[in-house]
Amino acid sequence: MTPNEKTLIKFYTAFNNGDVSTMCECYHPKIKFRDPIFDLLKENDVCQMWKMLIEKGKGNTKIKFSDIKADQYIGSVRWIATYKFSKTNRTVVNEIQAQFQFKDGLIIKHTDDFDIWKWSKQAFGIKGYLFGWTGYFQNKIQQQALLSLKKYKKTKHAY
Repeated sequence: MTPNEKTLIKFYTAFNNGDVSTMCECYHPKIKFRDPIFDLLKENDVCQMWKMLIEKGKGNTKIKFSDIKADQYIGSVRWIATYKFSKTNRTVVNEIQAQFQFKDGLIIKHTDDFDIWKWSKQAFGIKGYLFGWTGYFQNKIQQQALLSLKKYKKTKHAY
């Protein structure tokens, strides 16, 4: 097992345990994160996002990960998050393919890719089914996610 594979195992084990501090220890200070919901986040905003999502999950988020591959520079993980979407209280099972780049033994780039239409059908029900594939609806999801993060960063819970 490579050192970077160990880092990925540490990250996702901490994620499953709701341990944001340990997750963030795996990130380089100049981390860049991208996914279909938040688009691009940098540096401390990445850890704030994970902290917010874990708190919203109230300990009920389950993470399963597999297919861990990493060499000195790049890596990948397949992971599944099962949780209740806080806005609708609907169960979401999100299958994600993650890509990583490493620098100085830490994750410097983290990209999560998943089917946002499939996610929106689970999170929003019929509304997500009908509109989740549209750019307009996806932009609204992204705007709401970024607004939630902005509000969260102003709370006492934020780092």
